[in-house]
Amino acid sequence: MASEDPPQGRPAPPPSAGDPAVPPVDPSWRSLAEQSLSDPGQGRRHEQVRRFARPVERFIRLEVAGGVVIVIAVLQALILANSPWSESYREFFDIHVAVDIWLWAFDESLKHWIDDALMVVFFFLVGLEIKREIVIGELSSPRKLAVPLVAAAGGMVVPVLVFFLFVDGGEASRGWAIPMATDIAIALGVLTLLGSRVPAGLKVLLLGVAVVDDIGGVLVIAVFYTEALDYLALAIVAGVLATVVLFARYGVRPVYIYVALGLVGWSAAEASGIHPTIFGVVIGLMTPSRPLYAPAAFGAVAERLVTQFWRARAVRDGLERREHEADALHSLSTIATETVAPLDRLERSLLPWSAFLVVPLFAFANAGVDLRGGALEAALGSSLALAVGLGLVVGKPLGITLGAWLAVRFGATLPSGVSWTQLAAMGVIAGIGFTVALFITELSYPAEVLGAGAAEELLREAKVGILIGSVVAALAGLLTLAAVSRSGRA
Repeated sequence: MASEDPPQGRPAPPPSAGDPAVPPVDPSWRSLAEQSLSDPGQGRRHEQVRRFARPVERFIRLEVAGGVVIVIAVLQALILANSPWSESYREFFDIHVAVDIWLWAFDESLKHWIDDALMVVFFFLVGLEIKREIVIGELSSPRKLAVPLVAAAGGMVVPVLVFFLFVDGGEASRGWAIPMATDIAIALGVLTLLGSRVPAGLKVLLLGVAVVDDIGGVLVIAVFYTEALDYLALAIVAGVLATVVLFARYGVRPVYIYVALGLVGWSAAEASGIHPTIFGVVIGLMTPSRPLYAPAAFGAVAERLVTQFWRARAVRDGLERREHEADALHSLSTIATETVAPLDRLERSLLPWSAFLVVPLFAFANAGVDLRGGALEAALGSSLALAVGLGLVVGKPLGITLGAWLAVRFGATLPSGVSWTQLAAMGVIAGIGFTVALFITELSYPAEVLGAGAAEELLREAKVGILIGSVVAALAGLLTLAAVSRSGRA
């Protein structure tokens, strides 16, 4: 029988300071493995599939790919919403889907399931990203934290001030948090278009600012967009979180257990009055960032297991040989899996689904604004669209630059190779606000509170402000950064 835990080996000595850098994984292992396929026919069929899939795989690996897919989804939504099929587009997302989970029964529209269920995956990844940056990344030390923290704070506060400066008040002011958000996927994609002309420190700074920005957005949703609370459901959420902590502490590893707990916790959060995406963020923050087995020991343990595998190959009896081979391979698979932290495993496996399915689907469901019949002119003339657009295009770069200046003024330093003109241009790019801005917009103007007509008008005006402001921020930031890099003034 296959052993549950692999045999323990002596940890390999750490590399010395003079050792060369570790090379990337050699991709030739795949072709070597495919030469030994047990079923050559299946291998040929698999290769035919891979031939068509390779261009898609190469695109997905591009840093800009996630942002491109989101932009395509937004454009498709706008085209459909302003076409003869606009009614079908709206009716499709109004289709109701009923689900019964334990104590709760939900009968909600397809759009609601996307916003409140699928987007939990996105916010779970936000929680993972925040934890990674706090543990080992740009937020892991006071020295690294100062500039992105204060810059992000400025990038959240100043856009809100700009919003209140231009909005007329009334129900439109409910959307004050909309210009706080940065769409990190599109912003990093825009930055990546300039390639090596952008210093690595600027990308790192943008990522740090975006992570702090995500924290601020999550807190805003939790505090200002929470409905009347159901304390029994909240108690169940707390019980689920406590169970997750207990299981993780005692080394319970099967993912399906946590998926089941997550479904119960999400159901309770949906019924509790807090937005279920907050539950996703909290679960992400609770995900262990350390592996079960120390990576330093992997080489020695793997070597011992490979030796065990070769010994099994020498066994004459076929059934016994197969059992010993399976034992060694299962143990090697276990040690390899558990030497990667759950945080890294989950982020690696879920990120493509979030970037290329969840977020584009959310954008497709929410960005379709009908601009016909004078609606565009009315939206452009509204104070809400102006307040949101200026909050993103003017408030974001002004707040980020001012915040970074204050941090440096009190002893912090900018990342190596980053100039103030580059930072200001990055601040403009940070004004791209699609995903979370659209999400907060939907929370700000609920039809059940404002009435369908008023909510639809305010949603249209806010979304026009987001779309135009984000496009202007992307183009202005890209052109400014390109000019700064080309002129050598950086």
